[in-house]
Amino acid sequence: MAEKFDHLEEHLEKFVENIRQLGIIVSDFQPSSQAGLSQKLNFIVTGLQDIDKCRQQLHDITVPLEVFEYIDQGRNPQLYTKECLERALAKNEQVKGKIDTMKKFKSLLIQELSKVFPEDMAKYRSIRGEDHPPS
Repeated sequence: MAEKFDHLEEHLEKFVENIRQLGIIVSDFQPSSQAGLSQKLNFIVTGLQDIDKCRQQLHDITVPLEVFEYIDQGRNPQLYTKECLERALAKNEQVKGKIDTMKKFKSLLIQELSKVFPEDMAKYRSIRGEDHPPS
């Protein structure tokens, strides 16, 4: 899988370099540099074709739209992964806290119901397979 990305990265680097060189040629254009300009344009077209060929090898890769938003904002796309993990950990802690609270509530509810309805709660515990009342 990594070689697919390496191949694409190589083509992208060549493409970016050709674009940079094209910018230099265009910024200081002289009629005598027409041949060089045409050659660079052909390299760019070939580079786009090579990148398109790489696309076919990577058709099963999906990238969340938020990653592109990070890139558009000038942020490092690796921060997206970090922030996703941080949000997941925070949500996990929140849910764990809710679960712990519900367990405590259940325990207290059973204790209080056992005081008010001892016979019914004994039946409930026998149905649930609990031998002793929770303390």
